[in-house]
Amino acid sequence: MGQTKTILTVKELRSDFFRNEVSLNTIYAMVREGQIPNVRVRGKVLFHRESIEKWLVGGGTNSGKEVY
Repeated sequence: MGQTKTILTVKELRSDFFRNEVSLNTIYAMVREGQIPNVRVRGKVLFHRESIEKWLVGGGTNSGKEVY
């Protein structure tokens, strides 16, 4: 069995959580508008799997910024 990644890129988020049904542009818009939990590392948008899971359980209404 493969290990589940903890940190996801935009493309991995799209594949793992949105079944490729949401466009990359829509995800980037959600990031810009603070609608989805994310972090930036050296300019790259990343997502913490556990935070996304909690965000989805909460109806997708949590704040978009995380601080590590």
